Amino acid sequence: MAHDHTHDDHDHDHAPRWKHDGVRVIPGNQLDPNTAQTPGMDRKAAINFARVGAQKLWAGTVTIHANAKTGAHHHGHLESVIYVVRGRARMRWGEKLEFTAEAGPGDFIYVPPYVPHQEINASPTEQLECVLCRSDGEAVAINLDIEPVEKPEQVLWVDPTHPRGGV
Repeated sequence: MAHDHTHDDHDHDHAPRWKHDGVRVIPGNQLDPNTAQTPGMDRKAAINFARVGAQKLWAGTVTIHANAKTGAHHHGHLESVIYVVRGRARMRWGEKLEFTAEAGPGDFIYVPPYVPHQEINASPTEQLECVLCRSDGEAVAINLDIEPVEKPEQVLWVDPTHPRGGV
């Protein structure tokens, strides 16, 4: 029976290339701090093109010290998802960072493209630790000079399964 692959699909010991170019495990103590940074936070890359050849996503960690906040920024055309591992995240967004919402351990935060935002560690004592994923292998972080409003408007997250004031 004919094979529908070429010899280029195998390495020298006839094992498929994906044996070496397939699933990758990136140990948590080997993340790369050489990525786009925003004042007030520490981003480290786990998954990107340079490290594993990822074409359409970037993933890593974000740490914000107790009682600290980032500068205002956005991520260009990229979508971002933040998963809170430990601590309490307060997100501010908008032209003047006039909207706010909070998230805790186990919560996901979605940040659409071009949305000016700021991450704040809402805890005065505990470090905020998050996992971050973006929709492209690029590490885009565009820092902004925004004069925030004094009292941001709180926005309750509402969706069909969590109506306003619901559980």
